[in-house]
Amino acid sequence: MAKLDYYEVLGVDKNADEAALRKAYRSLAMKYHPDRNPGDPAAAEKMKEINEAYAVLSDRQKRRLYDTYGHAGLEGLTQEDIFRGVDFSSILDDLFGGGFGFGESIFDSFFGRRRGGRTRRARRGADLRYDLSVTLEDVAFGKEKKIEIPRVQTCGACGGSGAKEGGLKECRTCRGSGQSISEHRSGFTVIRQITVCNECGGRGRVIADPCQECRGKGSIEKVREIVVNIPPGADTGHNIRVEGEGEPSPDGAESGDLYVVVNVEKHPVFERHGDDIYVVKEIDMSLAALGGQIDGIPGLEGSLMLEVPEGTQNGAVFRIANAGIPHLGGHGRGDEYVVAKVVTPTDLTEEQKELLRRFQELRRKRPR
Repeated sequence: MAKLDYYEVLGVDKNADEAALRKAYRSLAMKYHPDRNPGDPAAAEKMKEINEAYAVLSDRQKRRLYDTYGHAGLEGLTQEDIFRGVDFSSILDDLFGGGFGFGESIFDSFFGRRRGGRTRRARRGADLRYDLSVTLEDVAFGKEKKIEIPRVQTCGACGGSGAKEGGLKECRTCRGSGQSISEHRSGFTVIRQITVCNECGGRGRVIADPCQECRGKGSIEKVREIVVNIPPGADTGHNIRVEGEGEPSPDGAESGDLYVVVNVEKHPVFERHGDDIYVVKEIDMSLAALGGQIDGIPGLEGSLMLEVPEGTQNGAVFRIANAGIPHLGGHGRGDEYVVAKVVTPTDLTEEQKELLRRFQELRRKRPR
């Protein structure tokens, strides 16, 4: 179906100025807006035509293209392109109490869509990762850690615009449309190329007076102190999610999350395997042979005692139950394993050496 003439849609002549266009649009919106005609699809379609007509005629560049080439001059523009930079709010807010229809988005109002129509989802902020080194004791008992996170956030002084109050001006290159349109003729054919304006990056406005706080960037980097709780039983690679502490959304949606990834440092005494820990304990040769009690074995919660049987060999492993790392998110804990390292003395006295010689002789004379 052929589109209606935009001037006819608004009921104005081709010389109508901005004030006449606004007045005509306001009058028609009072009559055809969907909130004033609930359940009437004809009114919704009519409002779509009115919105599009005003969006084109109220923009100098798009109006020039339309006046020159008619609807063909706007081919290649999306609906978002058509409505970019058009100020409907100052016309409709006082008519419908703000919000363009009791909670609907502004584009729902533009396109005549009611609640339930599909809208573009705002982009959530990016997630951040922080690698945190902790000790074995930290993950054995749990630990509260304070970390500092540098992140980019919207400048509070300018609200992200990058300019002081009143410091934005219309882009001269694209005249506020955010687009660069180039044309050339080839016979009876008009070839038109539409690209994002290089001067303003598609925003339609440029910074004339930069914000002193962010120096025109619209964002600043700040360091935030965050408290992270290391749970008992965590191991290398365990990540802790801190909701909402990631990068802010570029579209005003929710911020991303912060993921703190745990790295357990190598311990000077213990070696961890899962939730079990291993420790090497030197044992005197005579104690290994005769057996007995050993005190002073390193443990996560202090010194431990171990009963060594007679005839203990080098490399023998002994288990101390429930002396290891707590199970993550559960009950109980791992075990501690003591690896015996039988030590041969090197500083014997003559008397001790003589006793060993007698012991050696007795061993040789022992009946087989």
